[in-house]
Amino acid sequence: MSALNNFASHVLSKKSLQQSKKTQTSFINFSQFFTIQNSPKTPSRISLVCPINAVTEDREAKTSQENEKKEPNKSYTEVERKIKNSLLSILLDKDRFFNAAIVLGAGTLAITKLLTIDHEFWHGWTLYEILRYAPEHNWIAYEEALKANPVLAKMAISGIVYSVGDWIAQCYEGKPLLEFDRTRMFRSGLVGFSLHGSLSHYYYQFCEALFPSNDWWVVPAKVAFDQTIWSAIWNSIYFVVLGFLRFESAAKIFGELKITFWPMLTAGWKLWPFAHLITYGVIPLEQRLLWVDCVELVWVTILSTYSNEKSESRISEESEAKSD
Repeated sequence: MSALNNFASHVLSKKSLQQSKKTQTSFINFSQFFTIQNSPKTPSRISLVCPINAVTEDREAKTSQENEKKEPNKSYTEVERKIKNSLLSILLDKDRFFNAAIVLGAGTLAITKLLTIDHEFWHGWTLYEILRYAPEHNWIAYEEALKANPVLAKMAISGIVYSVGDWIAQCYEGKPLLEFDRTRMFRSGLVGFSLHGSLSHYYYQFCEALFPSNDWWVVPAKVAFDQTIWSAIWNSIYFVVLGFLRFESAAKIFGELKITFWPMLTAGWKLWPFAHLITYGVIPLEQRLLWVDCVELVWVTILSTYSNEKSESRISEESEAKSD
């Protein structure tokens, strides 16, 4: 009997030990989520400590992964768009840099040439004396260049005027000051240098031989001849040569010339008859091209706008037709 009691007590003690271990284990696992806070002033309380941050990060990671799986093309196109914008900004800054270099270089060279005309006599001169004599001596140098090589001097003036005129035309069309098309400006300047200066030199001599009289009707006759025959010839030359410099076909060039010929001719009648009253009535023969080139700054703006607007509109129409 005593043996049976010992065996029963042994079994009960073993079971109670196992239950106490289970209770302790469960309490330890449960205690990971609870902390008992004791303070001398407040009674003991239980506060829940949950891994909220970890759960939130897991959810955000899963959400981003799901979004990337659902919209992979959107993320790719967004990156592609950013790359294109960055490359475009780099190229634009590069163009602005070169354009600014051209403008600053040409402007600095011109101002330096004008102000240093008397550099051999500067010693002892005041600033007032330099500014006083510089314009007069520049004019004397220009007249000497006309005597030495009149065609080349007039070609250089026309080349500068036609380049600046095209730049003004681009700014008038809405382009920023330093985002002009260098190739287009170079084409216009090339036409002015190679054709306008030389042809105008011989044209004014021919006009004087055609109307040798000094009667009152000679000036209106010269203006009328200039604004019909010569304007029609020169406007056509300018338009056709620019078209060939843009590598356009002859059919397209002459087709656009037919459309723009009359508007260009009549547009000149709003400007040139008044200017040529001074050209043929006041200005001497050798100085006429210089005066005309000053007025050309306005006229080249009109010519360049007519020519390039037709070309750009045709190119946009062809691109739209190809896309359709």
